[in-house]
Amino acid sequence: MRVCLASTSPARLMLLRQAGVDPLTVAPDVDEDEVVAAVEAGEGRTLRPDEHVLLLARRKAADVAARLADDDPGFDGVVIGGDSMFAFEGAILGKPYTPEVASARWRAMRGRSGVLHSGHAVVRVSPGEAAREAHAVAEASVFFTADMTDAEIDAYVATGEPLQVAGAFTIDSLGGPFIERVEGDPSTVVGMSLSALRRLVREVGVDWTALWRSDAEGSASASA
Repeated sequence: MRVCLASTSPARLMLLRQAGVDPLTVAPDVDEDEVVAAVEAGEGRTLRPDEHVLLLARRKAADVAARLADDDPGFDGVVIGGDSMFAFEGAILGKPYTPEVASARWRAMRGRSGVLHSGHAVVRVSPGEAAREAHAVAEASVFFTADMTDAEIDAYVATGEPLQVAGAFTIDSLGGPFIERVEGDPSTVVGMSLSALRRLVREVGVDWTALWRSDAEGSASASA
């Protein structure tokens, strides 16, 4: 069973690989700001964080699934799309992009908590059949250590790691020691909830274990 990740996120790719899945990666052709602005204008309201991430996850998965159907008619598998955003004290914190913004966020977040919202969409693509889609949102509360010093914040921001991630933090790399605890599926904070993905894959008629790469037997033989 083939798997395509509709994302070029290194964190999402690493997460799937650690879970035994080695996907093809395709960057979705989706203007995120334009998509959200169009929906909000049409509905006359601001989307909630869970609606925001689910909308984008579904659009990304749909875009890549449609392109695969055209460019690779023999593709038989699933396409996975995702999107994340961090809600902190009533504000939505996307990628900070600049050291100044990242530093200010960390000074505000230490000793406090926020909620990471992660949207997921899985599309089953099979030759000659209509695509099937399932989607869900997972959330995890993230609690930051209170004793992080200004010097530690400056050193962390100087690495560049927090500039390109939602909320300006990671849990699976340099930012991990500054997170006190997570309430919810920890993989959600990395970029996707593996338990949510498993449920969605089953909803479109595929066993999660069918997505595992086929090197398990060789690994077992090598260790015997």
